Amino acid sequence: MALNRRRAASVTLTVCRDDDRPAVIVTRRSASLRAHSRQWALPGGRRDQGETAVEAALRELHEEVSLLAGSESVLGVLDDYATRSGYVITPVVVWTDKDWRDLEPNPDEVELIMPFSFKELARRDSPNLQKIKESEHEVLSMNFHDDAIFAPTGAMLYQFREVAMFGRQTRVAHFDQPLFAWR
Repeated sequence: MALNRRRAASVTLTVCRDDDRPAVIVTRRSASLRAHSRQWALPGGRRDQGETAVEAALRELHEEVSLLAGSESVLGVLDDYATRSGYVITPVVVWTDKDWRDLEPNPDEVELIMPFSFKELARRDSPNLQKIKESEHEVLSMNFHDDAIFAPTGAMLYQFREVAMFGRQTRVAHFDQPLFAWR
C-alpha cells in the first residue's frame, strides 16, 4: 500500500504515576473488538477528518481510559510507524501526574489498563528480535512481565525507552510486525 494511501492514526505513550514512580500505561484491547482483540496496545486510534496527530491522541486517550489531558501535557512525538494493516501511526508522548489506578477503561475498547514501569522498560532481555522467512526485517517485541508486546506497540515502547531513558536517537520504523498483525 502506498504511503499516501495509508490511514492516519495516533497513539499516546502516556507517562503516569505508579505510586511515586513513573510508568507508561498500556492497555489490553477488548475481546469484543474485530481487529487485534486482547492484544497489548497504547491508547489510540484513527484520526478524524481535519484532526492533528496530537488532537487525535488526546481524544483517544480520553475515550479509552478517561484521561483528559491538554496540549500542555504533550512532551513531543516519536517517529511515525507504518503498519502492515495500512495505518501510519504517530506516537504522541504525554505526561500526567495522575496515578494509573485512577484511570477508567472504556469497556467497549479496553479490557485492562496496566503500568509499564520504567524498570520493566529497561529490562536487559528486551527488545527481542526475531527473523521470519516472510520478511527481510526483524520482528521486534518487548518483554512485559510474563508476556510480550509486539511491534508496532513494542517498537514505540522501545523507541521511547531509548530516547527518554538512555538519550539514544533510535529509529524503529524498519522493525516488522509478527504475522498475526499483518491483517
